[in-house]
Amino acid sequence: MKLLLGLSRPTSGEAWVLGAPAGTREARRRVGYLPELFRYQHWLTAREVLALHCALAAMPRDGWSRAIGAAVMTVGLDGREDGRVGTFSKGMQQRLGLAVALLGEPELILLDEPTSALDPVGRHDVREIIRDLRSRGVTVFLNSHLLTEVELVSDRVAIVNKGRVVTEGTLDGILGTDEVRVRVTGGDGPTTLAPFGAVSHAGEWLVVRGVAPDRVPNLVAALVAAGGRVHAVEPRRGTLEERFLELLGEPSS
Repeated sequence: MKLLLGLSRPTSGEAWVLGAPAGTREARRRVGYLPELFRYQHWLTAREVLALHCALAAMPRDGWSRAIGAAVMTVGLDGREDGRVGTFSKGMQQRLGLAVALLGEPELILLDEPTSALDPVGRHDVREIIRDLRSRGVTVFLNSHLLTEVELVSDRVAIVNKGRVVTEGTLDGILGTDEVRVRVTGGDGPTTLAPFGAVSHAGEWLVVRGVAPDRVPNLVAALVAAGGRVHAVEPRRGTLEERFLELLGEPSS
């Protein structure tokens, strides 16, 4: 993240952000950033913090009020703009940090551990903010060691180990489907399902292991074509944490 933002200098190579060389003013003016560790002066109000960052970003003065209003509305701090930072909870300070990152309607927002140290309500609120940004067409670059949080909001994931990308792709592509449980009556379920993977019984359910996500509709269609009545289908896939440990060769238990 620091390399992309120009906060660190590369020893070799080059990077581009939104079509501009990483670290240049052209790139940075289109990017919002929430660092993992940040502190705002406790005597300032939220509005004053945001106004300071409008000034640092060289935003036109006549647009400050609108930009501040839009940012606080998005993060749920409307009505608290004139509260002092020193009176804010950790969750409210995290919202303020997000509001700073949103100033100027950036096309790309980099968030470094945005839900760390937050309680369950705070983590939920941050996830909703990320989803709202995504629905507006904003690209959110999220860095986190909390893999459950990553799994809940991400479209694409890259797993990095010791500075190298181990795998990258869509969440479905990385996790795949470990098994599909099917409750079916009529027809010969085990024989019909055999081409899709290893079939076993679990009570009234048939369990098929090793089914690719895009083959589940074909599996159901095959059962119906063979005269079966499908009452329920439950795909199950591993978690991102399990996949992460598998890729790094660590035990998952």
